[in-house]
Amino acid sequence: MQDAILESAERDLEVVAFRVAGQDFCFDLASVREIRGWTSTTALPHAQPYVKGVINLRGSVVPVIDLSQRLAFGEAAPGARNVIIIAVVADQTVGLLAEVVSDILTVSESELQPIPDIVDETVRQFISGVLIQDDKMIRRLELATILEQEGRHAA
Repeated sequence: MQDAILESAERDLEVVAFRVAGQDFCFDLASVREIRGWTSTTALPHAQPYVKGVINLRGSVVPVIDLSQRLAFGEAAPGARNVIIIAVVADQTVGLLAEVVSDILTVSESELQPIPDIVDETVRQFISGVLIQDDKMIRRLELATILEQEGRHAA
């Protein structure tokens, strides 16, 4: 009986899928404000290495985070083909540098596989699960954790 209740409570997830350092990731579509082409950033002195700088988004100063560097894949060399995903997390607007947005997916919660127990706790802070779509394994990012950690380092 309890299993039937849990199944009926299952909801669909809408996620935006994108590539960083040749790897597939996603996060909840509800966090996305817009997707825009690469725009040069204004550097901030003494910023964390993964903060590319800031951009002007219709009169607001928005930090741009190099997800490749933040996720320890190395620094990205942004160009005309890259995108900035503008996301809002906990009332903070941030730009996330990615290679390309590949898809908007609607998946059920049951399709989200857990992270294997063998991985380090650091991985669990950033990745909440893995979606298997066709021949790709798409890791689901926890944006709030990425931004929380950024704030702790800045303080």
